[in-house]
Amino acid sequence: MMLSGAMVALVTPFDHGRVDEERLRALVEFQIQNGIQALVPCGTTGESATLSMQEHHRVIELTVAAAAGRVPVIAGTGSNNTLEAIALTRAAKSAGASAALLISPYYNKPTPEGLYRHFMAVAEEADFPFVLYNIQSRTAVNVTPDTIARIARDCRHLIGVKEASGNLQQISTLHSLLPERVSILSGDDALTLPIMAVGGRGVISVVANLAPRQTVELVAACADGDFARALPLHERLLPLIQSLFLETNPAPVKAALEMLGLGRNELRLPLVSVTAATADNLRRALAAFGLHPQESRV
Repeated sequence: MMLSGAMVALVTPFDHGRVDEERLRALVEFQIQNGIQALVPCGTTGESATLSMQEHHRVIELTVAAAAGRVPVIAGTGSNNTLEAIALTRAAKSAGASAALLISPYYNKPTPEGLYRHFMAVAEEADFPFVLYNIQSRTAVNVTPDTIARIARDCRHLIGVKEASGNLQQISTLHSLLPERVSILSGDDALTLPIMAVGGRGVISVVANLAPRQTVELVAACADGDFARALPLHERLLPLIQSLFLETNPAPVKAALEMLGLGRNELRLPLVSVTAATADNLRRALAAFGLHPQESRV
């Protein structure tokens, strides 16, 4: 399985505290109709940390069913508890997902050896393809290129790395160490173009929740090596991307989805809705981008 293209980090829609299953199906359809190339439920943007195990399984099942084989589903199944990550990954496999997205263990602050053993244990026990998600800003620990290369050498199930370190030198080094079968994917919308310029093959995107077609166009231009075409697309998306990270993701993107008539602005504590100032910034960014509710409804 060779990963490439524009992939959306799906929000989990809520309605009065419960997962809104009808809205989730509609969001999946909206994404597929606009050309998105893979769906990634139950990640950071999907508020996986606040989902119960039952809800986690259900969101993945619903996403797989709604996708109906048209695009891959890469299910977030990571945890700082290795046994829980194994259980979540096995469940995603049973639900029909194509692969798992495994965040590096957070809070525990494992050593490189601990990281290696964690990912190897999940891969061996679940026997399932996975994307390693490196995001030190949320986990406290950076997974170094050497550690990832060691996992790639020893584990045939590693098919991708979602890189959100923000360090282009590290990402370039990583690319030089990985076998061809392992794809580097941007985990930061603002860095999709430069990451693809140093060997990345796509993005797992937050902004694609709002602008899937434009995200697909950007990634396609980068994949073609047409950076003269990609740069204006990147620069057009950038103000919208910046507005989505003024506060903790996914609070801004959920506010924007409601503004566009695509969902309710409902989060679970400890996340809260964005401030009035951020909401105003989002409205301006959406308008400048040319997105309007009457044009963007599911």
